[in-house]
Amino acid sequence: MTPREIPDSPSNLENGTPVMNKILATSLTLMLVLQQSAAGIAGSEWPAFRGENGTGLSTAKDVPTEWSADSNVAWKTAVEGNCNGSPVVSAGHVFVTSADKEGKERRLHCLDAASGKQLWVQTVSFDKVLPTHETNLYAGTTPAADGKRVVVWHASAGLYCYDFAGKELWNRQLGEFRHLWGYGTSPVIHDGKVILHTGPGKSVFIIALNPENGETLWKFDEPVEGDGEHNAEKKYMGSWSTPVIVELNGKQTVVCSMSTRVVGLDPKSGKLQWSCEGLRGDRGDLCYTSPVIAGDICVAMGGYQGPAIGFRMQGEGDITATGTLWRKTEGNPQRIGSAVVVDGLLYQVNAGPNTIQCIDPATGELKWQARSPGGAAFWSSIVVADGLLYSTDQKGGTLVFRPNAEKLERVAMNKLDEPTNSTPAIVDGQVFIRTFGNVYCIRKP
Repeated sequence: MTPREIPDSPSNLENGTPVMNKILATSLTLMLVLQQSAAGIAGSEWPAFRGENGTGLSTAKDVPTEWSADSNVAWKTAVEGNCNGSPVVSAGHVFVTSADKEGKERRLHCLDAASGKQLWVQTVSFDKVLPTHETNLYAGTTPAADGKRVVVWHASAGLYCYDFAGKELWNRQLGEFRHLWGYGTSPVIHDGKVILHTGPGKSVFIIALNPENGETLWKFDEPVEGDGEHNAEKKYMGSWSTPVIVELNGKQTVVCSMSTRVVGLDPKSGKLQWSCEGLRGDRGDLCYTSPVIAGDICVAMGGYQGPAIGFRMQGEGDITATGTLWRKTEGNPQRIGSAVVVDGLLYQVNAGPNTIQCIDPATGELKWQARSPGGAAFWSSIVVADGLLYSTDQKGGTLVFRPNAEKLERVAMNKLDEPTNSTPAIVDGQVFIRTFGNVYCIRKP
């Protein structure tokens, strides 16, 4: 969805005529209704990876904070497969991916959000067995939906679009994307465009497609060193980052972390607005996380204990020298899930060591660090709802905690005791979690 700006309300009605006052009062009432309606719609949708515009923020209220496999579970539906993709929710439908162990069948499942009933499943057959890592099997991406259609990226098997009844509308074969660690980027739908960061592999690009027919609207090619798996120094390389949509000073930008730099693209044309270097690390050129935005500051975090950078998204062309605020290269954890920003502070959960961190995005200063209460690594991203932060660890335990600048303020640790690498979706007071065997809907009684 396009970010909205709500006009200022008239504040002085004393000098108006009775008729004018009535018109203005009616307009104010209508505006309030529209604002409340818009908030309700936003709280009813989780249309892509990390929600609307990829921020990890939900407007849902009255969200459950405590549950287990036996309590506060509204429904549980079996969907097998070691899926790293996450659920999305749109117009009362839940979409998740799955695949067989060799990736020869890659599937999109549609469930009814109210009951968990599987409405349909669409399977794409693929005749090759491409390499991947044992922790990242062939359902590594999250779908994206817009209330009418849903798109799913099966990497070398193609990008597919369906309506909500399960009818295929179009598909695009964008090439072979071969990497020894597999694939994991997810599409987003924004302002009448399907935007996808492809790769990793020899050919890496960000492409915008017409959601009506799949036709290319623009394409941005990212230079690739080496063979797409290893750079010129024979070190690992690749990006699994999903783009986020940023609006700053009335200007929208598609921001995506690549293997060595962060790029900002014009969403209308795909033209490069700016780029910032700094993700190249001693162990390779790697990025798993999505960019995190704090006002005009972008924070990007490299993978495999690579560098983390913070910079201001100002200027044009290469803004590395003028925009970089900080760059941390030593002592970084393994970061796979993406962070969130709440009240000006960045909160991050890590895959190894299994820690939670609070960081100042303007300086990179570590405010505090704590061990995971569940004792497991986090591959999921943090999401925020009703003033609380939620993140699910690899054992299926969801940590709920409050934003706090001084310490980890734990609210609950909720265990499902099923492995998962997925990020929760929070919609209408409900938490949707995808494990390796099931999809859960968590709801208060």
